[in-house]
Amino acid sequence: MGAGERKHTEAYVLAHVTGEREEALAELERRARSYSPPHPRSPKRRRLLRQDDGFLLVVDGAWQSFVTRFTVAELIEDSAAPPAPAPAAETVPEPVVETVPEPVPEPAAEAPSAPAAAAPEPAEQQVERYADGVPVKPSWLGRTDLS
Repeated sequence: MGAGERKHTEAYVLAHVTGEREEALAELERRARSYSPPHPRSPKRRRLLRQDDGFLLVVDGAWQSFVTRFTVAELIEDSAAPPAPAPAAETVPEPVVETVPEPVPEPAAEAPSAPAAAAPEPAEQQVERYADGVPVKPSWLGRTDLS
């Protein structure tokens, strides 16, 4: 990177692979084959070479060649390593059916003359809930009085 006497090398960790060295080399080869370097913008030739510990990608441009090295290395120490992820559970919690009593409306002193109400609802309504108590179907779903 850089120009003139201020050129320097930059290194990036592409991925961490847990397993055998052959598995890491296979993943590294897959990444090296699909890597598209920022330079040259109009490549004339692309060569991927295998080394003992990785790969060397040489891309020839109109004026000069650009090289990217892909190396497999074993991590010995990392001062800023993130904590190891907990194993994820693949199972979806099963819904639990819970019976919730519906509040009984208090009788009004005088009922205004209105059209006949719909059929009375049952005193208890079964609400399907997950194990943590969250309803499977929200109470507002299917209501027609919402706009």
